[in-house]
Amino acid sequence: MRTSRLVAALVAILALVLTGCGAGAATATPSDTRTITDMNGRTVEVPATVSRVATLGAVPVINSFLFALGKGEVIVNGLPDFARNPRWKYQYVFAPQIEQQPVTQSADRQPSTEKLLELKPDVVLTMNKEDAEPLEKVGLKVVTLKWRDPEDVTKVVDLLGQVLDQPERARAYTAYFNQSRERIAEALAAVPEADRTTALYLSHKGMTRPHLIAEWWITQAGGRSVTAGSDQEPLKLNIEQILGWDPQVIFVSSPAEITAVTEDPRLAGVAAVRNKRVYATPIAAHLWGNRTSEQPLTVLWAAKQLHPEQLGGLDLENEVARFYADIYRVELDKAQVDEILAGL
Repeated sequence: MRTSRLVAALVAILALVLTGCGAGAATATPSDTRTITDMNGRTVEVPATVSRVATLGAVPVINSFLFALGKGEVIVNGLPDFARNPRWKYQYVFAPQIEQQPVTQSADRQPSTEKLLELKPDVVLTMNKEDAEPLEKVGLKVVTLKWRDPEDVTKVVDLLGQVLDQPERARAYTAYFNQSRERIAEALAAVPEADRTTALYLSHKGMTRPHLIAEWWITQAGGRSVTAGSDQEPLKLNIEQILGWDPQVIFVSSPAEITAVTEDPRLAGVAAVRNKRVYATPIAAHLWGNRTSEQPLTVLWAAKQLHPEQLGGLDLENEVARFYADIYRVELDKAQVDEILAGL
């Protein structure tokens, strides 16, 4: 009898314990929101699971950050009118669904509140902080981004890693970003500053250095930018300046610009033209010479153009294919890799 009573008591105690555990599990529901601080110091409460994202303003650039987290499928809007041309075709490779999605901004980049509400995004991403307040007034969650310094690319990816709950993917991107620069620094460690190749990022059509970020990637790639020291964007240039600088390499934005530079009789005496060292920056999610999450590839590619002897062992084709497979999570074939590197 004693044994029976003891067993009965133990069973009763176990039942109470299990009941208590069950009650606790039922009440411990995970939060359905997360609070993040965006790049303008704004506190934003976003859903715990973000599966629909609208991008505004510099849409191809912002999209590239989402691609860098392997999350192109969450984008619900299409490309704006300025990007609806063949140069942006790889946006559709990385996020096929956006080809059929509506435009959510006007030609002057003003957001269409009506279209955005129809799309029901969990989060709206923009680099224009002035858009945040009016959009939030109609119930949209807005996270603002900014990119003042080249290093901010990793901060943007880190923030979006928080928004999308992808911290490991964000860390993987930053690790690759840093490793790419370290590889180039190591390869060029023995090259004195005075012997580093001089370079110019040139828009022949506008006769400008179009984007300030070129100062960063030319330097990171082991070059000496002839326009270093000026923070104007764009920086207006003239033929006399270019002749005086006599850059050894000229980077441009397209194969058509290569033709324009090499066939301009005024530039015939420039070292880059004489030695056939005028190169078009590659383009995929965005033009590599401008702001893009593809910045690590920009540095690797530019270093190989600037210092081909020291970087002879760098297999760019393999590097590009691996980046888009590992970081963007999109497999590209050889023809696509060749097309990207040709700047087509």
